[in-house]
Amino acid sequence: MVMGWAFDHLYISLLAIVFASVLGICGGIFIAGNGRQRLADVVLYLAEIMMTVPSLALFGLFMLLLAHIGLSAIGFLPAVITLIIYGQLPILRNTCTAIHQVDPALIEAGKGMGMNDRQLLVRVKLPLALPVILAGLRNAMVLIIGIATIAALIGAGGLGVPIFRGLRNARMDLIITGGVAVSVLALLVDGLMALVERWVVPRGLKGS
Repeated sequence: MVMGWAFDHLYISLLAIVFASVLGICGGIFIAGNGRQRLADVVLYLAEIMMTVPSLALFGLFMLLLAHIGLSAIGFLPAVITLIIYGQLPILRNTCTAIHQVDPALIEAGKGMGMNDRQLLVRVKLPLALPVILAGLRNAMVLIIGIATIAALIGAGGLGVPIFRGLRNARMDLIITGGVAVSVLALLVDGLMALVERWVVPRGLKGS
């Protein structure tokens, strides 16, 4: 039973992480472009506001919106959409900040070699920004796994099921089982991301 809950939890979390990563990194690259500082400030401010909204309220909001357009309003879909939104801030912020922090001298050197804007992004900015971007992804993944626990209240399944079932029935064993399992899952994912950072980030960029 615990393995089934863990699989559901991991499936929902990983799906949300994939979409949040694509949207967050692409969005962060876009708002980090030249002349878009005001747009970046607005986008990051809105992302910060969304982080302050209680997760249950956001789950409820998307349940109402999805029901209004005739889609499934309970369980999987509203849970994934909400988790994607919660994962945006750390990814957007880290991506935008990392690109802005690239040494201008290196950018000028790339321009001197005849690189256009796209080549500068792919060959200079993103490789140098990679450590900070991965740190944002790591934070978002742990955040999403934690918030996915609450998604059990709207029928999405996962490791929140034994926790809330235990609370309803005064079953401490279920509460401990769910809580420990979520914690272990978050630690495993965090450790895996640490290994990915060590493998992907060039040695000279570590600690930058």
